[in-house]
Amino acid sequence: MRYAIDTPQFGPYSHPRVLAELAHEAEDSGWDGFFIWDHINVGWPDPVADPWIALAAMACATQRIRIGPLVTPLPRRAPWKVAREAVTLDQLSNGRLVLGLGLGGDWFGEISKFDGPTDDRVRGAMLDEGLAIVTGLWSGENFSFAGKHYQVKETRFLPPPVQKPRIPIWLAGTWPKKKPFRRAVRFDGTVPMSADIEKPLTSGDVKELAQFVAANRAIQAPFDIVVAGETPADDKRRARDLAASYADAGATWYLESTLPWKQPFDDFRRRIAAGPPK
Repeated sequence: MRYAIDTPQFGPYSHPRVLAELAHEAEDSGWDGFFIWDHINVGWPDPVADPWIALAAMACATQRIRIGPLVTPLPRRAPWKVAREAVTLDQLSNGRLVLGLGLGGDWFGEISKFDGPTDDRVRGAMLDEGLAIVTGLWSGENFSFAGKHYQVKETRFLPPPVQKPRIPIWLAGTWPKKKPFRRAVRFDGTVPMSADIEKPLTSGDVKELAQFVAANRAIQAPFDIVVAGETPADDKRRARDLAASYADAGATWYLESTLPWKQPFDDFRRRIAAGPPK
């Protein structure tokens, strides 16, 4: 099990310098990663940071920990732009990027307010095409693509990623829906969540998901199951027991997450400083 911090990039977490400072503090406190959300706006007046610029600042402030967006809604962005940004960030971080991708949702009106496709099936098809484009452009070889939603005339992207065979891709999904996880098993990991953003998955949910992955994954390579939750800084035994229950269920990463409308910024900063529940 590895342990990471997971924050939004809005509200008190909206300044790139703040996120860079927190990432540095997390690295010093023994965490293995620091991941941030990817929202273009929220449903109330609040400052919002671009996650890619924030991640660049975090990469420069750290040397060891994994970083990345959890998750970028690929249908909201041009896949060739994401491919270029990801490789540049992988270069900047010396191969520490994880790329979290998904359909995205309209919880904050980010799709409907900006004329995006609200049909999950349409965004799913866009995600599949986008994944083919991103990974194809990362090859460093001549690449072209002709799909329903995207077309790429023959081109070549250089440099390729630092990481081989590619930057790890983790795909998000709402458990127990199965289709997102059938997609995820073709890649490097999954970020499962419940339909209620304030309700974490249980260890039982994670065990069922791990069994689904084992039954459906054809690739013989490591696969990450990434689960988020909250553990207390002042009760290390309880924190370790909770994290261990997820590890026993099959999770490989535990994310210490925060909801800024429920937890004050200074309290979460102290939770970072207390270190992971190892």
